[in-house]
Amino acid sequence: MGGLKKLLIPTIAAALGLVVLLNLGFWQLDRLEWKTNLIAQVESGVTKSPVEAPRPALWRDGLGEEYDFRRVKLAGAFLEGNTFYYTALSNPVGLAEGPGVMVYAPFRTTEGWLVLVNRGFLPQGLAEPAKAAALNIPAGQVDLTGLLRLSEKPNWTTPEPSANDRLWFARDTEAMGEMLGLDPGNLAPYSIDLDVTFTPEAGLPQAGETIVRFKNDHLGYALTWFGLAATLLGVFLTYAATILWPRSKGSGSA
Repeated sequence: MGGLKKLLIPTIAAALGLVVLLNLGFWQLDRLEWKTNLIAQVESGVTKSPVEAPRPALWRDGLGEEYDFRRVKLAGAFLEGNTFYYTALSNPVGLAEGPGVMVYAPFRTTEGWLVLVNRGFLPQGLAEPAKAAALNIPAGQVDLTGLLRLSEKPNWTTPEPSANDRLWFARDTEAMGEMLGLDPGNLAPYSIDLDVTFTPEAGLPQAGETIVRFKNDHLGYALTWFGLAATLLGVFLTYAATILWPRSKGSGSA
């Protein structure tokens, strides 16, 4: 009876811990299913026919992750001004690769709202004449297609942007638009990566270089939580056995 009393508090604590660990494990399995479906959706969506880009009535209420990588179309004209997003291409679609920048330019749609358009990749160390030519803003009304990319916020590991160079290390379209003097209330909370067909004849900016990559570690996280739950259960059962069936002090003595 005394052993059972000693086990009361440890049993409650172990049970609570086991419930928490198992719930975390099952939650990660739910996240795994969600991420797997999202990856499948993206992989099929990037090749689908484009749909109309989300208009202000929709994105002012917020856009969910299901919009990311959606292939869209829109019409309008580019505005003056460029800003740049640092990246590195290891497996490019076009000829240029290595470290460089994605060139973002403001675009006014025929309906009047604004969106930043990723025109493509410029490799680092490009000669000034070629760079200047690549940064020329296309004139006139154009019809565009590309992949919608939701804006992202920098975290504590993200380098600070360079205001002088208009260089960013996070795809923060709100901050990019502020630097370019765009009306934040009229600016879409996403950017559009142009399809490869919009690469100019000179080859730069090199469009169609969206990196479609997802981190999916949820199965590993789930196994970790379940492993901790099994360890906790094993430790508790071992402890309970020593309380309920203690060895006698003289056990094993001559």
